[in-house]
Amino acid sequence: MSAPGAYQEPLNQTSALLARIETALVALSALAMAAIMCIVMLDVVMRYAFNAPLVWSYDIIGLYLVGIVFFFALSDTMQQHGHIALDVFVPFIPLRLRHAVQSAGFVASAALVGAITVLEYEQAAAALLADDRIAGVVPFPTWVAHGVLTLGMSVLGLRCLYRAVFHAASAVAGRDLVELPPPPISAGAGEHAE
Repeated sequence: MSAPGAYQEPLNQTSALLARIETALVALSALAMAAIMCIVMLDVVMRYAFNAPLVWSYDIIGLYLVGIVFFFALSDTMQQHGHIALDVFVPFIPLRLRHAVQSAGFVASAALVGAITVLEYEQAAAALLADDRIAGVVPFPTWVAHGVLTLGMSVLGLRCLYRAVFHAASAVAGRDLVELPPPPISAGAGEHAE
């Protein structure tokens, strides 16, 4: 049994492949966060020490880096069960019904995330073909921001689809064939217990 917040091993090759992609995206997300901090620090130093602020800093942070930080971490967060979940009554639901309901929920999620991915892909392609750029001192292309969202949401959509299929298989098999969240910490068993 893994502790909450601990890395959870994928149960099959499909999940392992998705996990490798998610790990690469999370690494890029972390690099983007580090870049934001460095750019902001450099901008503050340049602005107040040399009276020469970086004119492009807010554009590159807002257009590219914040999107990378957020969207590249979504799917890995789902894999590690880091999203908010209302699971108080889940242990009381029969196993097959629990997996069937979760499968239906992930089918709906995969459809919604898939629609977002397709729409963003179309936006990225249109922006690339039109050579859309922001109206700033440095005219950064906008298609990259749409591409970031498309990539992050497509991996999230694949994770939702994986969960939908394997929760359905678990409902049919009557046993867990998909990674499940760790059990909640009870009042007396947590790190603050005495």
